[in-house]
Amino acid sequence: MAKDFHSATVVAGYDSHIRKLIPGYELVHQHINAILSSHLPETAQLLVVGCGTGYELQYLLQQHPQWQFTAIDPSLSMLQQAEKNIQSVAGHERVRFIQADTHQFAQQAQVENLQFDAALAILVAHFVPVAEKILFFQDIYQTLKPAAILLSYDLMQQTENIELRWMQNLALDCGLTTVQAEKMLARLADDFHLITVDVQAALLTQVGFHQCKTYCQLMNYYGFFAQK
Repeated sequence: MAKDFHSATVVAGYDSHIRKLIPGYELVHQHINAILSSHLPETAQLLVVGCGTGYELQYLLQQHPQWQFTAIDPSLSMLQQAEKNIQSVAGHERVRFIQADTHQFAQQAQVENLQFDAALAILVAHFVPVAEKILFFQDIYQTLKPAAILLSYDLMQQTENIELRWMQNLALDCGLTTVQAEKMLARLADDFHLITVDVQAALLTQVGFHQCKTYCQLMNYYGFFAQK
């Protein structure tokens, strides 16, 4: 059974658990900030797709006091936790939270004439079914200004079985128990819809993005940069 991100129990344990699952979790966000800082103006508008419990919002609010954020997530539990988590951060009023998936939000953005300088989809697209991934990225593309950028970060499909053992061993080093690490591997088929790096790049190009390239790789987690 796939993990239920609407579950209060799952949401409550998300922040501590994800740091054991995702290698270099904080470092990834430092990479993202470095790229955003190189491309965006001081008063940028950002879309955060699948904002989860709001770690990236907290981090970027502190780094960029004039940026405005729209954070979407289909899980009301995640949105409520994210809103709670950023209350102590200066500038939390610069975030608008919306319960929606990308398709619902793309329609809303068109009605409200919303366009963004950048979109973040961090640890989101690997949960989207393969047949729906192109629609997912198309929805994001439609909300972006000309020359705006998309940054994603997702688990990609393994090319060799030994890579699963690599991931398991790293997760153990990061704090997962042996049982948790075994469950992590067992849940891959339920929780994730994985594609190869080449297929991901092709999808982004097909949608209309150009300059598609990877900006980081940790194990089989890859960050993609794409510009409209």
